[in-house]
Amino acid sequence: MSELLKHYRSKLVPELLANGRYKNPMQVPRMLKIVLNTGVGSSGDKQAVEDAVREMTIVSGQKPIITRAKKSISNFKLRKDQEIGCKVTLRGKQMYEFMERFFNAALPRVRDFRGASNRSFDGRGSYTFGVDDQTIFPEIELDKIKRRLGMDITFVTTARNPEQAKELLKLLGMPFAAERKN
Repeated sequence: MSELLKHYRSKLVPELLANGRYKNPMQVPRMLKIVLNTGVGSSGDKQAVEDAVREMTIVSGQKPIITRAKKSISNFKLRKDQEIGCKVTLRGKQMYEFMERFFNAALPRVRDFRGASNRSFDGRGSYTFGVDDQTIFPEIELDKIKRRLGMDITFVTTARNPEQAKELLKLLGMPFAAERKN
């Protein structure tokens, strides 16, 4: 069992119950899944998709599925069913292990990082964090990179609103930026 999951169950759930916001442990927000998504564009380069799949596998520890275009758009040189990226969904033990690595190893390597944005909540308890470059993950070997790949990392929780989701992610270790006063 992951250290983060042990910490959540033994310390965070009782702490949140003691606050008085939740009446029973089933009401306390928890992580459902983490979705990693990357797109390589409509260049039609088969090698770009293969590189994205390989690097996403290294980062997540799980083989991603290839995403395809839903319809043709001539202005973007996009054809229906053309391979345009990949995504992977992490749950359970792998999800908590990825969160530990992301918070403790990857985020400190982001250049000029001042904290995660407070605006990336969707209103239903999910938070999306954009990564510009896959080299922040220590598992990626810099010598083997052919192109920079950005990715979106979506943290899906059972929280009912952005405030609950932010509190959960903050307690789990997400470093949010300090809120500015206007």
